[in-house]
Amino acid sequence: MAVRLRLTRTGKKKQPSYRIVAADSRSPRDGRFIEILGWYDPKVDPPAIQIDLARIDHWLGTGATASETVASLIARARKAGPVEG
Repeated sequence: MAVRLRLTRTGKKKQPSYRIVAADSRSPRDGRFIEILGWYDPKVDPPAIQIDLARIDHWLGTGATASETVASLIARARKAGPVEG
């Protein structure tokens, strides 16, 4: 099984938001997934990102590959540093 870190779409029509998930690469975009790793909301300015970097590192360490978009979101989250809340 090839695990892929990718986005799955949620939200209403014309108001997208996305979950960052670990999923089997053969499953459909909005289909079955293994674990939710965070979320991404592009509608707000600046876009909101919430990612569990410890779990991302776990999946990348076990051989999962990130999609191009998720890789850029991970890089942006790492650059922003820890969020206090």
